[in-house]
Amino acid sequence: MVLIYWALRSNDPQDEMELALSDEPGLRIKHIDGYGLPEEPEKNVAGAALLALMEEYENKNIGFDLTINKIIKPGSGLGSSAASSAGAVVGANHLLNNVFSKQDLVRFAMNGEKVASGVKHADNITPCIYGGVTLIRSIFPLDIVQLSPPHLYVTVIHPQIEVKTSDARQILRKEVLAERCH
Repeated sequence: MVLIYWALRSNDPQDEMELALSDEPGLRIKHIDGYGLPEEPEKNVAGAALLALMEEYENKNIGFDLTINKIIKPGSGLGSSAASSAGAVVGANHLLNNVFSKQDLVRFAMNGEKVASGVKHADNITPCIYGGVTLIRSIFPLDIVQLSPPHLYVTVIHPQIEVKTSDARQILRKEVLAERCH
């Protein structure tokens, strides 16, 4: 079993996920938060990411049990779906003795972002998996560059409103989306 916490410091927003290998093939998800998120793997961002990983894993009889406590509020604009998608595949890879590369993990986690927004994108999951500041030059094929950032201080002020990623992406001009997806 592996426990995964995504946070900058212990008192910052974080998601808590408990992932364990199972003798029973397949994926079972349980939420212990109050957000009413789907527990069906293909409808859950962490589930979609794990299903993609499981599809490529050599042992097709692999099984996982995942318990999620969402502390980063869905729709908050703080990367809630990325935290779940990235956390699930990083934890699974750890349990499988790190058989997949970071680039593979980003590719798997992009399936979770597709559930959240309707489009595979890597802008939030890549820094979760690689750490630091990253540049995604392309997602097809996946081309990630780690950057050396200057010393930064970041402040997040949250207005406590919910904006779904899929809705926010509708605001972008079609030309911007087309360039971004190629």
